Amino acid sequence: LGYTDISGVVGFGGIGEASLALGGRFEKIIKPLPDLGDGLLGLMVGVDWYSFSVLNYSWTYIPVSVAGNYHFKMENKKFDPFIGLGLGYYIVTEPSGYPGSSYNSGIYFIGTLGMRYFLSENMAFYADAGAGAGALHVGLSFKLKGGS
Repeated sequence: LGYTDISGVVGFGGIGEASLALGGRFEKIIKPLPDLGDGLLGLMVGVDWYSFSVLNYSWTYIPVSVAGNYHFKMENKKFDPFIGLGLGYYIVTEPSGYPGSSYNSGIYFIGTLGMRYFLSENMAFYADAGAGAGALHVGLSFKLKGGS
């Protein structure tokens, strides 16, 4: 049917003063969609981590997200573009005593554009924009045993 994979990513262009984020993605392709261009539906869970500091005060963000991804059917099987929609939750730890505005934990909406480019049968270059801790995430995906 599809595949199950796990990805390690680095995010660029984060919130606040953050410049880099570290994260991971897990996705399981769960259903073919023959009435929607023969694409595939995947369920993705993502977790990221980043921190930033201002005036000797530090904040840590851990965005956790769940998204449904539509994978387009492509003639070139090495290329796997997708779009996704979902929700996430920011877990924020902020310093006590900071005199400025507050950064709060909360729910956020996800609209994602992404792709995988398979370098081998079980490894792909991964990129997404619009989800998690960065404006752009890049990394490597690895198919898990049992994925096809």
